This record gives sequence, structure tokens and C-alpha cells, in this order.
Amino acid sequence: MPWDSASFARNGESSRIPTGKDGPLENTAIDHVNTAFVTAIVTVATIGGFMFGYDSGVINGTQEGLNQAFDLGRLGTGLNVGAILIGCAIGAFAAGRLADLIGRRGVMLLSAVFFIASALAAGAAGSSAQFIIARIVGGFGVGAASVLSPVYISEVAPAGIRGRLSSLQQIMIIIGLTGAFVANYALAHHAGGSTATFWAGYPAWRWMFWMQVIPATIYLLALLGIPESPRYLVMKGREQEGRNVLTRLFGATEARAMVRDIRASLAVDHHRPKLADLFDRATGRVRQIVWAGLGLAIFQQLVGINIVFYYGAVLWQSVGFSEDDALKINILSGSLSIIACLATVGLIDRIGRRPILLIGSAGMAVMLAIVAASFATATLVDGRLTLSDNAGLVALVAANAYVVFFNFSWGPVMWVMLGEMFPNQIRGSALAVTGFAQWMANFAIAVSFPALAASAGLVATYGFYAASAFVSYFFVRSMVRETRGLELEEMSG
Repeated sequence: MPWDSASFARNGESSRIPTGKDGPLENTAIDHVNTAFVTAIVTVATIGGFMFGYDSGVINGTQEGLNQAFDLGRLGTGLNVGAILIGCAIGAFAAGRLADLIGRRGVMLLSAVFFIASALAAGAAGSSAQFIIARIVGGFGVGAASVLSPVYISEVAPAGIRGRLSSLQQIMIIIGLTGAFVANYALAHHAGGSTATFWAGYPAWRWMFWMQVIPATIYLLALLGIPESPRYLVMKGREQEGRNVLTRLFGATEARAMVRDIRASLAVDHHRPKLADLFDRATGRVRQIVWAGLGLAIFQQLVGINIVFYYGAVLWQSVGFSEDDALKINILSGSLSIIACLATVGLIDRIGRRPILLIGSAGMAVMLAIVAASFATATLVDGRLTLSDNAGLVALVAANAYVVFFNFSWGPVMWVMLGEMFPNQIRGSALAVTGFAQWMANFAIAVSFPALAASAGLVATYGFYAASAFVSYFFVRSMVRETRGLELEEMSG
């Protein structure tokens, strides 16, 4: 990816960017950027996003096999499917803290090991309990990758293109989801069904999990070829190692200046990062920047996007679409998601993070309200909700427009912001709590949807998501600061 030069160059030891109300007025330009090296290590880091998506999506298509193998009821199916989210929350929290102890690359290596172990154990599970444990272990990997891949990218990428490179994470997540769906379909198709016997006498659904070992092993081996985050190395007092990495990235002159800036950005006493750093030492209260991160993490889930991914086919069938049409709608939503993310890659470093979030919040609120209004016109036919042709078309268009707005804004930008918005001293601890909050919100929304839709109805359910998107607009306006073009050492809070 080409490096965009700007007119403002570093002069002396530090480059401070003039800022306005909404953020920097212009970007930094670094005299020398090893574009090939930056691209290579960012590519490796984004494989973590692919694994995030693949491990989340591989469960789709295996439920029938799980039910037959373990004689599951509705509750058992829910626990087997949802177990990964518990692991994700734990993994995200632990990864944020471990990242300050063993390094960003070290945690990503650990997540790759979890992916491999989970895939092998889930495919070989002889009981529901063994399967749940295996999926929780996989969740450790997903949670770790979800917070560490973006932060690693933010710590090695030039400020002027950091947003673009970090946004690639969301694209890789969607590609990973799609990859899992394609692999599962291919295995079931060749075997004659997900429960049919396939290679070595094992049913196809078990091979769906074992196939994950291939990309996970590629991820593990690729990680061995990239360096540790230079900012982590300087933070740990390994300045020469950090300077060596920065020199390969940006050249010797820039590396020396950046090491000085990194040192200066750390706490005055340079103590080991800890959770207590999240509190303002003067007031004893949680720092405002932490509240901003928590809000971003939670609102991303309160708008209900994972209902589309987890229950999309069931939802559309519930209002009269055939199963075949419902699956086609899911494919359409996935394709639109990738296109929307590509638009973000092109714009995030031009117009900034905050404007994109505001556009997304406003767009999602309107589209979700239209979906809710469309569902309000549904009638019961033979015991099931049915939309008229016009209402069904309106709901379909509005729902896919909502997916586009999300994947243009809150989908990629939330991860970009969490990876870059926190000061160096608190980044690991802040990621621990915000990543945990994001996955717990994901779990709460996913688990509550069936009961909420059954008791309150789809109108009230989607009305709640619309209201959350509406509130998120004002949250961004009041709490979120622009980070476009700022070096990580310039983050405050």
C-alpha cells in the first residue's frame, strides 16, 4: 500500500500536529518508510482477523452434527454454539494484560496455538462438555486476536495511513467468516451432508473444525517471521531492540526521534503498566478516555449487528422468506459488508474516524427504524409472520443498507479506535477492559434476541437497536476525540 506524503514533516525531536476542535488539521510525513516491510507485517497481523472470523463462523453448519452426536436440546445447542463468546470475553481481557507482560507478538502467537488446539479438540470431542471446553479455548484465541491485531498494526503503521491499515482487520474478519461458510459447504457437499461419513470414517461436521488447523498453522508460522511491537520494546526498557525495528520501518533518523517520543509519553515514573493506571491519579476516577473506549465497545453491539450474522436466515424465514432466499440474503449482506469496508479503507485517513462514526450512527438509526416499521405491518398467516411484498422489499433494502452503514463505520472504526486512542502507558490495560466489555455485550445481545423477539416482538426488538444507534450519535459527539494523523505518543487522556 502506497505511503501518502504530506507537507508537514518532522523537524527535530518531535512532530506535533496543529489540532482543531475535531482533531489534527494535517498529517505527519516521515522521510523514509519501508513500505514493503510495513505491508508484510501488517498482512501477517490481519491473519488474526481472518482467524477471528473463521473461528466465529465455523459453527454455522455444524449444529445438526452436534445435535446427533451429543443428543442436545435447545439449551444444549445454545450452550455449544455460544460457548465461544465466553472464551472471547476472557481472552480479550487476558490478552490486554498479557500484552504488557509478554508482548503483542507473544500474545498473538499464543492465540494461534489456541486456534490449533481448539480446532483439533472440537473436531475430536466425544461429549458436549468436551466440545464446550474446546470452543471456550478457541474463544481465548478469538478474543486475543480481536484486540491485539489492531493494536499491533497501530503500533507499527505510520500515522498517515494507520487507519487504512487497521481497517483491513474488519475486511479480514468478514473474509474469515465467508471462508468458514465456503469450507463447510464444500465439505458437506462432497460428503453428502454435514452428518455423512467423510475422510477416515469421520462425519463431515468434525472435518469442518479440523480444517481450521490449516489457516491457524499458517498464522502461527507467519507470526514467527515478524518483529515485536517497537513501542512495547521501548516500554519494557529494550530500547535498542525497539530502535532496530523502528529503523527498519522508518529509517535511523526517525527511529531515534520516535524512541524519545515514546519514552516521553510513558508515565513519569515509568512503572510497569497496571489496571490502576485506568484511574486518574488526581481525581481517583476512571479516566474519560476509558469511558469513551467502553462506550465504543458496547454501542458497537447494542445496535444489533450480530443478530444479522447469528440469526439472519432464521429472521428472514420468520417473516415469510423461503430458506433458500434467506441464505441468499445472507450472502448479499456479506458481499455488501466487504464493499462497505473497502470504502472505509479509502476514506478513514482522509476524513477521520469521528465523522465516519457519526455518519454510521445516523444511517443505522434511520434504517433500523424503517426495518422496525416494516415488521409492524406483518400479519399472521398459518401461525407465522408474513410481510406484504412491498413491506418485505422495504425491510430487505433497509436491513442491507443498515449492514452497509455498520460496516462502513462502527464495524472497522471501533477496532481502529481501540487500537490507537489510548496513551502508551494504559493501552494494554484499557484494551483488557474494553475488549471484555465488547464481548460481554456481544454475548448479551446474542443470547437475549430469541427471548426478546418472542416476548416483545420484532418491532420492539429492532426499535431498541434503532434507539441505541440514535444514542450512539450523541455519544460520539460528546465523548469521542479525533485521532486521525496523530502519532500514538500524542494520545492523551
